Amino acid sequence: MLEIESTPLKDCFILKPSVFKDHRGTFLESFSQRRFEEITGLAMEFVQDNQSSSQKGVLRGLHFQTGAFAQSKLVRTVLGKVLDVVVDLRPGSPTFKRSFKAVLSDENHHQLFVPAGFAHGFLTLSERSVFAYKCDQYYHKDADAGVFFNDPDLNIDWEFPENELILSEKDANLPLFKDLSL
Repeated sequence: MLEIESTPLKDCFILKPSVFKDHRGTFLESFSQRRFEEITGLAMEFVQDNQSSSQKGVLRGLHFQTGAFAQSKLVRTVLGKVLDVVVDLRPGSPTFKRSFKAVLSDENHHQLFVPAGFAHGFLTLSERSVFAYKCDQYYHKDADAGVFFNDPDLNIDWEFPENELILSEKDANLPLFKDLSL
């Protein structure tokens, strides 16, 4: 079974799979195309899976793909715990420029569906995390874009000391929201 939970952002939601536990550990169905389509009403075709590992304090994002290569993503934490953040960058959307955050972990097994046109990022809260993404478009380097994680216009509280964050050079130099051409 798979349960769906709304978020305050249009078209963005949390998926909660049933987890079966016994003396050996746990089992869950992490994805079923048929069940995903039944509960979301979306006919998605995921074409690429990505995975990253990070240490505590690593912030990846806020990233998105532009134009015809905009990606919808289904994300989850395989190991550890992250603060996952999304921002609606779709002009004309009733939730344009609003953000949402959720804790995704190997204990709660929650997944977040991130629609195309959203920026996405996450911060590793545990000593180590392994994070998995299902994408409905292939990655295209020329369509790769982002917005600075600490943009004052977005006002995201990352709930972590900024001086302890670990950023890539690319993420530390992403543009501000006001400088994006959406």
